[in-house]
Amino acid sequence: MSLMASIIRRKIRTNHFLLTKNPFSSCSSEMKMNEPIEKILIANRGEIACRIMKTSKRLGIQTVAVYSDADKDSLHVKSADEAIRIGPPPARLSYLNSSHIIQAAHRTGAQAIHPGYGFLSESAEFAQLCEAEGLIFIGPPASAIRKMGDKSASKRIMGAAGVPLVPGYHGDEQDIDFMKLEADKIGYPILIKPTHGGGGKGMRIVQSPDEFVESFLGAQREAAASFGVKTILLEKYITQPRHIEVQIFGDKHGNVLHLYERDCSVQRRHQKIIEEAPAPNVKAEFRSHLGEAAVSAAKAVSYHNAGTVEFIVDTISGQFYFMEMNTRLQVEHPVTEMIVGQDLVEWQIRVANGEPLPLSQAQVPLKGHAFEARIYAENVPKGFLPAAGVLRHYDPVTVSSTVRVETGVEQGDTVSMHYDPMIAKLVVWGEDRNAALVKMKDCLSKFQVAGLPTNINFLQRLASHWAFQKGQVETHFIEHFKADLLNDPSDTTMTTEAYAAGLHALALVGACICEKEQVKSVESLHGSNNLNSIWYAGPPFRVHHLARRTMEFQWDFEYDSVSSNILRLDITYQPDRTYLVQTGDSNSPGMIIRVFHFGHHKFRVEADGLSTDVSLAVYSKESSKHFHIWNGKHHHHFWQNIGLELPTDDGSQHKPNLETTSHPRGTVVAPMAGLVVKILVKDGVKVVEGQPVLVLEAMKMEHIVKAPSTGYVNGLQVTSGQQVFDNSVLFSVKDE
Repeated sequence: MSLMASIIRRKIRTNHFLLTKNPFSSCSSEMKMNEPIEKILIANRGEIACRIMKTSKRLGIQTVAVYSDADKDSLHVKSADEAIRIGPPPARLSYLNSSHIIQAAHRTGAQAIHPGYGFLSESAEFAQLCEAEGLIFIGPPASAIRKMGDKSASKRIMGAAGVPLVPGYHGDEQDIDFMKLEADKIGYPILIKPTHGGGGKGMRIVQSPDEFVESFLGAQREAAASFGVKTILLEKYITQPRHIEVQIFGDKHGNVLHLYERDCSVQRRHQKIIEEAPAPNVKAEFRSHLGEAAVSAAKAVSYHNAGTVEFIVDTISGQFYFMEMNTRLQVEHPVTEMIVGQDLVEWQIRVANGEPLPLSQAQVPLKGHAFEARIYAENVPKGFLPAAGVLRHYDPVTVSSTVRVETGVEQGDTVSMHYDPMIAKLVVWGEDRNAALVKMKDCLSKFQVAGLPTNINFLQRLASHWAFQKGQVETHFIEHFKADLLNDPSDTTMTTEAYAAGLHALALVGACICEKEQVKSVESLHGSNNLNSIWYAGPPFRVHHLARRTMEFQWDFEYDSVSSNILRLDITYQPDRTYLVQTGDSNSPGMIIRVFHFGHHKFRVEADGLSTDVSLAVYSKESSKHFHIWNGKHHHHFWQNIGLELPTDDGSQHKPNLETTSHPRGTVVAPMAGLVVKILVKDGVKVVEGQPVLVLEAMKMEHIVKAPSTGYVNGLQVTSGQQVFDNSVLFSVKDE
């Protein structure tokens, strides 16, 4: 078919849609598959939508983005050839709205729909609807999604095929009393999991029968909110597991192969944060057995397109068990792409077009090692709770053939509370694991994000940990090494070293600010006859003394012992265009700092005989001016309050810290912005310490807010369905 004929045919279909409710009900998907795909609608958002667009554009395929009102100015909308609104911000009204997405495909003349991951990617009903509407679903057949998407059904299929299963209950009975009895039979600790979905949503580890009821009900609520299905399964909880998964691929001609395994053991809140391929410390024989089991699983359900078979490996016995199959492209697919040198999205499109797999199993290469670090907007000290806000500064690392940055945001974008808080995926490749790890640590130190909390510093500590460097990973890694990975205020040695590094960084901040102002002043006054220009020259002229200024900052320090300190800088402009910077005690010798401003936020500084590159991001937020500096592997955050100045005890002027408003004892504030989904007690009721009071939901995650002490609930004004913001007062607990 000629290109012109294809365009005319597509226009006829589009016009027909405007006149009829279901223009393609009589058009078979078989007939559509004989045509090459020329336009794809991506039924997703963020980085995966942008990722699919890159491959599509390279193949000459047009792309259509869909968006909610919260995403109307997002990067995936700007990157597409066309974009169409599908609803308001809540996912159930937009990205989970099948009919709106189908209508968008017909309206734009798209021939195929790529679901990405999450949302409708593992909905058998949506895949079947696409087929009924004459649209190519770039994914597996609905029958395979149905069988493997239901974790209970998939375990029964795998059990029949002889694949080892973790002991548990995978039946249809969901009565809570019945399930509690089954949990008793399995033996605690147990794992509660939704039968549909993924990403750790709805998962609960239950240590004793006393915790079962609340955990079960919470898992059901979260599963219903995330996947629209609230059925639950139970499994014996393996205490020292590794999470290893195998990437499989099938075509419509009966060919199925695997592309080796990925280790996804390092997790928090049951969600992966660092993945790598191949898995470390795995022998070739074990790798072969895993791959064969994964291929057998796919063949058992006549699978085609991309999929992942997940296994849990008992590190004590060495036995692996089938866990589940994800019938979609995984978040971590880039690490597999890096070690096999293939574009899996291109494979998906070609398989959907009816083409055979481009390689046989024997031809699949395995070269080098790759890591993926997921960069999230989250508050690590608060238990990795998701954060929302504006990306005031966003400067990822430079990409290359060995470094990828998969992202769906740019500077100035908002990380919305409605969706997953992932900002980007940093993917690196090296000739071996050590080389890849060195590269990942370097890239993390250069990945700059400011405006909201992130997990970048935490990822740096994790990647530098001795056990991780040796590949000694398992799913409790973060919990086991919590003291090493999360800053401990009682560690005075670490506090002293970090404090000294912070003071050094603050001195650089002051010098960079002065240099940037001087450059700007000199440029603006160059060639001017303004006599005042000498007072702003470089250095500024003063009579009988050197120009000098004082700055005061507050510090976003990770150690409670000094977090409220006001830090003072005294800066003297030297005749040779350097700066004498003294911190705290003006009688201290200070540091001589020379600064070269390269434009925007880039500087070169010379201090104490060391020359290095630094970056300085400056922005205003509410009543504060914020300064973020990246110096080598360190990132520090300082700020100055703007507005009312209050006298201190010594009569000097002190600016209040507007970011750390104090509350009366017993006050409970929202740990994150979110939606109140359930109120568990009434105002005035007596509660005991640790008792759940209400449930918040944000970014597809539930968080139970508990009483901080025993007493009476007071001032509980929030209601179910109400939106609250980070640090909003929820209630208080009083003794009487």
